[in-house]
Amino acid sequence: MNEEQMTQTAPEAAAAPTQAAPEKEGTELNIGDLQSLKAIIDIASQRGAFKATELEAVGKTYNRLNKFLEEVAKGQ
Repeated sequence: MNEEQMTQTAPEAAAAPTQAAPEKEGTELNIGDLQSLKAIIDIASQRGAFKATELEAVGKTYNRLNKFLEEVAKGQ
C-alpha cells in the first residue's frame, strides 16, 4: 500500500462511528456461570490453549475462582 492509499483510507476509518454493545437490563452473573468458567479454564489448559507466559495469571485466577466457589459451597 502506498502513502496516497494510506492517506485515503485513514480518514474513512477514523470517521466510522464506534458503537458500544447495548447493555442488557437485568444481566447477572451467578454461581453456575462461575462454575462454568472454572470448567472452561480447566479444559482450555488441558488442551494447551494458553502460552507459557500466561500460565501464572491463569493459574492464579483459577485458584481464586476455585477458593471463592468453595467458600460459597460451605455457606449453602
